[in-house]
Amino acid sequence: MLQTLAAYSAAMYRNFSDYTARRLEEIGLRFGSLFLVVYVGKHPGCTQSELTKALHLDWGYSQRSILRLVDEGFLFREKTDRAYHLRLTEKGEEAFSVSHQVFFDWDREFLKALSPEEQKQLEALLKKAVDSSSVMMDCKKEERL
Repeated sequence: MLQTLAAYSAAMYRNFSDYTARRLEEIGLRFGSLFLVVYVGKHPGCTQSELTKALHLDWGYSQRSILRLVDEGFLFREKTDRAYHLRLTEKGEEAFSVSHQVFFDWDREFLKALSPEEQKQLEALLKKAVDSSSVMMDCKKEERL
C-alpha cells in the first residue's frame, strides 16, 4: 500500500493527541486547551485578541475556551482599558509546565527507535520541508508556541 507523508503526519498527530490527552487528564486539562495554556505561559499578560490571532482561532471558540480556563482555575482574565489580559494562575503554571514538557516527552518516546543521528537527520529534513512549503506560509508568519 502506498503511504504518503500526509498519512504518516495524520498518524503521528493521532498518536501525539492521544498521548497528550492522557498526560493532561492527570491535571484536569483538555487537549484542546493545550496550546492556549502554552501560549499564555510564554506570553504572560497577552490579550485575548493576540492569543486568538497568533493561534489562528475562531473568535467564538477562543472566547469560550478562555472563559472555561478561567472557570476551571487555569487563567486570570483582567480587563485593562478596552482589552482583557491573560495570566496563568498557580494551577495554570503547573499545567504550563506539564503541557510544555509533554512535547519533549512525546518526542523522546516516539523517536526512541531512531539513533541520535537519525533523529537529527529527520528533524533537519522536516524543518527543510516545512520552511520551503507554501502550505505552511501562514504558520511561519506567526510563532504558534
